[in-house]
Amino acid sequence: MLNIRASRENDIPTITSIYRHHVLHGTGTFEIDPPTEADMTQRRADVLGKGLPWLVAENSDTQEIVGYAYCNWFKPRPAYRFSAEDSIYVADSARGQGVGRQLLDALSVAAEQAGVRRLLAVIGDSANAGSIGVHAAAGFSHAGVLRSTGWKFGQWLDIVLMDKPLGDGDTTAPE
Repeated sequence: MLNIRASRENDIPTITSIYRHHVLHGTGTFEIDPPTEADMTQRRADVLGKGLPWLVAENSDTQEIVGYAYCNWFKPRPAYRFSAEDSIYVADSARGQGVGRQLLDALSVAAEQAGVRRLLAVIGDSANAGSIGVHAAAGFSHAGVLRSTGWKFGQWLDIVLMDKPLGDGDTTAPE
């Protein structure tokens, strides 16, 4: 059983550890060097300072953080202010248990409440079946592939683009 909640500052060590594993062993992020706890603290503060959500998935029995998700504005220019990119990372020990989907569903709700009209997935590695699958299951549509955009672990990697309208999406003008 999971509890999805807003992140807290004392979650940073576990968040950093989860992300470190993905940086060092995965292609879902194109980051090469794992960020420090201070880096992650700053990243979280930046997201929250913009009024955007940063969530964690907590095991209800053990209170262990098993994943996290947040969104950040897609680009800094004002015209992009209704489009945000999601980021979801699950502890290696919790993969394949539905944690990512629950985080993505909760993030979509929180992002819509923050005024996001389109949530974007910029997925590292076109072979990343888990992330592509969880986004598709959550209602995201395939929007394209940017071929050989990243170089990690001695290979070229694609980026898969997916998106999902939130709330009224583009059917009405934003307020």
